Amino acid sequence: MRMSALFISASGLMPEALALQGVSAGYGRTHVLENVSLSIEPGENLSVIGRNGVGKSTLLATIMGHTNLHGGTIHLGGRDLTKMAVYQRSAAGIGYVPQEREIFPSLTVSENLEIGARPGAWTLESIFELFPILAERRANMGNQLSGGEQQMLAIARALMGNPTLLLMDEPSEGLAPIIVEELVKVMHRLRKSGGLTAILVEQNTRIALDFSGRTVVMDRGRIVHDGPSNKLKKDKELLDRLIGVGHGEEKG
Repeated sequence: MRMSALFISASGLMPEALALQGVSAGYGRTHVLENVSLSIEPGENLSVIGRNGVGKSTLLATIMGHTNLHGGTIHLGGRDLTKMAVYQRSAAGIGYVPQEREIFPSLTVSENLEIGARPGAWTLESIFELFPILAERRANMGNQLSGGEQQMLAIARALMGNPTLLLMDEPSEGLAPIIVEELVKVMHRLRKSGGLTAILVEQNTRIALDFSGRTVVMDRGRIVHDGPSNKLKKDKELLDRLIGVGHGEEKG
């Protein structure tokens, strides 16, 4: 591969974990994302926030290959994914936790985890250590789990693929506050485990800003802000301008 095809990280020692350059994408002929450029360092965690319908979920779907790419390029660890199918992107190292969870209702928890397993540090044992409730439910069918347990299973199943990049789309959506707090604790333990690059799309900005040191704000299919999460925490006026009032507990 020519060096010009590589997107080198700020350290200069390795390719960036993820690099989007001038990406425009959507569904059919409709454009949802417009000229999006974004790069993430290996091991970095990034949150993506914004009002409903601004392209946050489409951004993750585009990285995973679920949308029509109208322009631009996508690289994972220096490898060009732009023309790859979804299954090839998964094999290349992307783990995807969709909004709808999409677990297999007629399979047990263990079977849900084993079906997408790839060699690596994440095994059934390490997953059950991170998610003790799944260890207790390992023989239960997917449709016998609560909404919070299904969300944990969706994250755990993505991890079993031993990805280098984890995409999480609205993991707190539709969950009771007490369940959300438990899920957030798990997400923070996952982040602190190190080595995994993660992108979190989250409508609840409190959760998003607490999860990562860097936050991107989207509006009308474009990135309108990219900077430290602490800056948005401290500057409520800026946050209100970017995403609107009532952001702290916004759901949906």
